[in-house]
Amino acid sequence: MAERVFSPITTANDIYSVAIPIVLALITFEVVFSARKSLGYYNRGDTLGSLGLIIGNIAVKLLTQASVFGFQLWLFSYKIIDISALMPIWAQAILVAVALDLVFYWYHRASHRVRFLWAIHMNHHSSEEMNFVVAFRQAWFGPLSKVPFFAVLPLVGFDPTLIVVVGVFNTLWGVWGHTRIIGALGPLEGIMNTPSAHRVHHGSNPEYIDKNYGNLFMIWDRMFGTYQAEEAPVIYGITENVKTANPVTITFLYWRTIWRDIGKAQGIKDKIRCFTAPPDWQP
Repeated sequence: MAERVFSPITTANDIYSVAIPIVLALITFEVVFSARKSLGYYNRGDTLGSLGLIIGNIAVKLLTQASVFGFQLWLFSYKIIDISALMPIWAQAILVAVALDLVFYWYHRASHRVRFLWAIHMNHHSSEEMNFVVAFRQAWFGPLSKVPFFAVLPLVGFDPTLIVVVGVFNTLWGVWGHTRIIGALGPLEGIMNTPSAHRVHHGSNPEYIDKNYGNLFMIWDRMFGTYQAEEAPVIYGITENVKTANPVTITFLYWRTIWRDIGKAQGIKDKIRCFTAPPDWQP
């Protein structure tokens, strides 16, 4: 029998194949729990919209993941430090998890504060619900928008193979935060990204907007002044909700706003700011 050649993309897909049944079990439990308690955590149209978005996201990822990995390998050939020569594989994996989360923090924060990135990321926040399915409400162009941010990791010296595999575990951690059935978790609050912390992130309450960007940890939010504990009941969604479950409409909705504002903007500087200013900026 031929020996199987290790492929990080194949390994990542293998991990997902194990994780998906577990996630589906969590969704099933939450649906049943919500129905029996008459909590109304699930809305049929919202769920279908989330599924439409994740299908597009997966399609783009499948089309681009080999190219993105090849790009990371190319960057890795110019690495500043040979981290693999400095520590064992388990220590590298831990360091990669932390580094991924730090880069994610800044990517996530930029996605809320830069208009063209918000045009992509707002897809994830377009739901007025909070449940495990909302975790899969991922933007079609998300796999592309993150590439420039995470390019720093192989340049520093992190092995792209570890980035792919460890990245799967970081992503899966983010899934469990999208629920209302788990309350505050005591000492973990303010350290890890718990369901309570992530509910805040999905809130449109004025005190909750642009808070709790971390995926794995909350320590970055504490360090950079964006942490907020869950206090008042969370109002889910964005300040101007999309009022549609159509994934195509949601995907291009804010791009239409940008295009409209370009037409209104006076001068080249304001036209550029239509892309680069915060989402609440107006020309």
